[in-house]
Amino acid sequence: MGRVAGSYGVRGWIKVVPGGGVLRVLPEVKDWSIGGKNYKVAEARAHGATVVAQLEGIETREQARALKGARVSVERAALPAVDAGHYYLADLVGLEVVNEQGDSLGVVKQWSSNGAQDVMELEGSRTRLIPWVSAIVKEVDLGARRIRVAWDAQW
Repeated sequence: MGRVAGSYGVRGWIKVVPGGGVLRVLPEVKDWSIGGKNYKVAEARAHGATVVAQLEGIETREQARALKGARVSVERAALPAVDAGHYYLADLVGLEVVNEQGDSLGVVKQWSSNGAQDVMELEGSRTRLIPWVSAIVKEVDLGARRIRVAWDAQW
């Protein structure tokens, strides 16, 4: 879901850089795992491109700073349903990616962000990085476990 970027303020709040378009969703979930340890979220809200949160048991800036760099995850069942045409990026891991000519480019291995958009990392005959933008991603078929993209097999 994201990574702890550091502390926020002096009362133990943390700042999380969310991944995969979960900025609006993450504050709704009240149980987070951070660095493998479970925390109850007392309060959370979107703050610009980040989420700031107060966790139960984290009361000082120093305690919050100790979490910096840790991965934030939540149980999949705790996430709200998404509207048609929207996806949790984690649900797309393992899907085959094909281009408009029908060439298999690989399978989605993981996601990253370059600041401008999310990027699919494909595992196949070679590693490919493909931006997740509407000009490139043409169709997602969860039933067929396939993503169709406008991407040349030689790129």
